[in-house]
Amino acid sequence: MARTARISTPVEAATQPTVVVPVVFGEGAAFIAESVPANLGGQSIPRSLSKEWCTKQGLKPEAGSLTVLRTLKDTNVAFVSLGTSYNSLEGYRLAGAAAARCANDDSVAFFLPTDGIDDPLDATQALVTGALLASYKYKQGDAITTFDVVPLGSPLPSVETHDDVTEGLQRGEAVASGVNWAKFLVDSPAGYMPPKELARQVQTRLEDDEHVSVEVWAEPRIREERLGGLLGVGEGSAQPCRLVYATYDPSPDVELPHIALVGKGVTFDSGGLSLKSGDAMMAMKTDMTGAAIVMAAISIASRLALEVKITAIAPMTENLPSDRATKPGDVLTIRNGMTIEVLNTDAEGRLILADGLSLAVEVNPDAIVDVATLTGAQRVALGDEVGAIFTSTDELADYFAVASSRSGEALWRMPLVEKYESTIESDVADMKNMGKPGNGGMIAAALILQRFTDGRPWAHIDIAGPGRSDSHRGYTTKGATAFSARTIVEFLEAVAEEARD
Repeated sequence: MARTARISTPVEAATQPTVVVPVVFGEGAAFIAESVPANLGGQSIPRSLSKEWCTKQGLKPEAGSLTVLRTLKDTNVAFVSLGTSYNSLEGYRLAGAAAARCANDDSVAFFLPTDGIDDPLDATQALVTGALLASYKYKQGDAITTFDVVPLGSPLPSVETHDDVTEGLQRGEAVASGVNWAKFLVDSPAGYMPPKELARQVQTRLEDDEHVSVEVWAEPRIREERLGGLLGVGEGSAQPCRLVYATYDPSPDVELPHIALVGKGVTFDSGGLSLKSGDAMMAMKTDMTGAAIVMAAISIASRLALEVKITAIAPMTENLPSDRATKPGDVLTIRNGMTIEVLNTDAEGRLILADGLSLAVEVNPDAIVDVATLTGAQRVALGDEVGAIFTSTDELADYFAVASSRSGEALWRMPLVEKYESTIESDVADMKNMGKPGNGGMIAAALILQRFTDGRPWAHIDIAGPGRSDSHRGYTTKGATAFSARTIVEFLEAVAEEARD
């Protein structure tokens, strides 16, 4: 089952199996906008719901709380909470998700009062994004259902407001489509999605996006380009490495801000000769999440027509043990000529990202952003719902703080502790691929990556915990989450907007 979004009228929407009316809480009671029809699905719709009624029905002030008024007619009516305001983007995402889930595999209509909304475009985008993210399933059926958005006003929405709602819906579809595509890539079994197939899937999608060019480097080109970290990690696998190099340049004759994105693409991580336990290996098909995210971000940027130049780089490989695998104590030479002593072959992500970052530096971007399911230490420190971000400048940290707030994807800035540089020094190479065991592992990994950024503005996002979910919650579906993709898109949009101003 695939769900699409569309604009609908009150008359059309009233024929859907489920219609959803948002409520806003204040002093315990729930209030319904005057523009909502007084009768839906044979039910009279009051302007307020008492605290006692809400408690009895299980309708809570928390955004996304929902109750259904079941009838003997063909249409069910549901009330969903936006929280305490008509202007919380996260409230709309959670309400959209709740509406989509309550409809199961049927179509659903959402009545959207616009009179109390400060920015109907942003609100609609958030609503549709939440609904379509929650509708994602890896095993899709053939049926196509809709999420109808019904803009309401007193007496009608203005033409400008209706246009904003329409644009917001289109933008929400573009964002959710890209994120759900990334989730599909990550959820695919490693046997179905080795590096070669992952690269093919990316190439197929990006070739349909305007102003995007994409190259897939096979092993001969990778050797020619001296990507020693990528080749070293891939030595233990019979599956050949790949690197996807994509660019988006909507205005080649204009000097646009230029952002480089680098994503980790380990399609299965056994740990190599530093073998993981069986339990730890079970979810390791998701270790290519970073690659899926940066390629989704460039695709979404194209479909939103953002005025920013992007270079997206994704090294892709498997990390397996074999007679050819890189051994603890081996030294790899990265593209920029720096050498890394590999003491733990399970610390492989930083090795392939070193090559990717070296390539990113060469295109002279204004900033570099890398994203990876990089360290178990991230999950220990921040759990499964907060990602870690390291930035070399306060300006980038500020950009991402705003982007994170708008996307609803929580990021926590971590320190780049200079004193820990000594823990990654090597006697036989420029550095080793790990710090002091059991101490500051997330920071040590970031310090290694920073050495390949040539002092440029740089952000590193570690999503080892929030990159996948063990259960459904809100608009997050079980399995792959593509966490940080929407934040990166918000960041790109902010950079483009600032340049335009």
